[in-house]
Amino acid sequence: MNLKDYLGETNFYDKKEKLEINKPKSWLKSVSAFANGRGGKLIFGVKEDDKIIGVKDYKETSENISELIKTKMDPNPEFDMEIKEIDGKVILILNIFAGKNTPYFVVDGGSRTAYKRVGNQSVSANRIDLFNLSLKGEHISYDSLESKKRLEDVRFKELSIEYKNRTGKEFEDKDLKSFGLVNDEGNLTIAGALFADDYQVYQSRVFCTRWNGFTKANGRIDALDDVEFEGNIIYLLKATLDFVKRNTKKMWEKGPVYRIEYPEYPERAVQEALVNALIHRDYSIIGSEVHVDIYDDRLEIYSPGGMYDGSFVQDLDPLNVSSTRRNPILADVFARMDLMERRGSGLRKIIEAYEGEENYKEELKPEFISTESSFTTVLKNLNYATQSLGDNDTQNDSQNDSQSDSQNDSQKLKPDQRRKKLVEIIKGNLNITAIELSNELNVSVSTINRDLKILTDEKTIEYVGSAKSGYLKVNKSCPRYDTIFGTKF
Repeated sequence: MNLKDYLGETNFYDKKEKLEINKPKSWLKSVSAFANGRGGKLIFGVKEDDKIIGVKDYKETSENISELIKTKMDPNPEFDMEIKEIDGKVILILNIFAGKNTPYFVVDGGSRTAYKRVGNQSVSANRIDLFNLSLKGEHISYDSLESKKRLEDVRFKELSIEYKNRTGKEFEDKDLKSFGLVNDEGNLTIAGALFADDYQVYQSRVFCTRWNGFTKANGRIDALDDVEFEGNIIYLLKATLDFVKRNTKKMWEKGPVYRIEYPEYPERAVQEALVNALIHRDYSIIGSEVHVDIYDDRLEIYSPGGMYDGSFVQDLDPLNVSSTRRNPILADVFARMDLMERRGSGLRKIIEAYEGEENYKEELKPEFISTESSFTTVLKNLNYATQSLGDNDTQNDSQNDSQSDSQNDSQKLKPDQRRKKLVEIIKGNLNITAIELSNELNVSVSTINRDLKILTDEKTIEYVGSAKSGYLKVNKSCPRYDTIFGTKF
């Protein structure tokens, strides 16, 4: 057995040279923190530098560990004990499982203290932590709690309109209860208050700033645009998207029959990041808000509350992040309106939206950073390098078009594959239009125009005739013809 098998991320294990019977709090706090989080291991008989010294009387030590956990913790967490021998020395591995009855307290000297894991340390849980741990232990989400708002005092006009526009169905009164927005007593849940018209929840706010440069520098004097939005969650999403559109540009390149657009930030990526921030944020933190900060080279979206399961997103594969949700009612309503998916693929969609842009490079990949109390998405400006170099081949577009790429993830092709397919389609239908190509390949018209421009420049295809009555044809003499079709005709 190799000790390294048990030494992974430091927030999932602690090492102890020996069992301190007279100071049980020194190690029981880690038991509490692991039980209140995602579980973890305590390894006895190992020094901080990973030197194995072993446990002398491992049978008595294991019995003492079990007894102290049973008498000094409330409630008792689930655990098991492993006895391993390495190089003739015995170590004890205490496995603490993620608890179902949080919070777990250490009872010592007349005090009760619950702990949580922050990095590689176990620290005392604060009031908000205890509140959320209590909800977790009762299997209750914060957005399902009863608010102080009565149904007869509010309206859901904005939700009704958005629901009808996105689903084609009327939003009915019975949906309020079935969706979890109103309880049996006629009181709004927190989720209901967040969807109700106007401003019902104080922390339902988004602060947006377009900074002049790369940092916040000396404060608002360096802000080019600055606005604070407050209101229901649908309004916040729309207003914030409008702010981003107003403060970003598109670059464009015009050909004889096409116009290629290069946005600074893919619209789909921005929307997904904002939806994640609004849906998954911790609304129990009073006086908090989502922040959207636009700099010359990036866009940052900050959301109160870390990962719901206590993990750090930077330690995970963003393409396979768990779909555990802090606010399942909010997420469900947004999913019903096709503003997000129930399977929790928001981060994947953000990355794929970037990868689908022609001017994307690996160094421009979105970044996700979380702490125990925050989540930040960093979107890179796809055009910043071009703008800073004064590229003469592109121009700034003064209009902010709202066309998004509705590409089906299951049918997504890489750019080279998509262009190969595009040429095959053109070969079989000379009169096909860009709109028809867009529908055929399930991508936006702007993406099709961009592909046509590339294929024209490399002489794979050519445009024959006038702008009004001309058509596209495959150039059989182009160097890539054999590569695409295998043989010439």
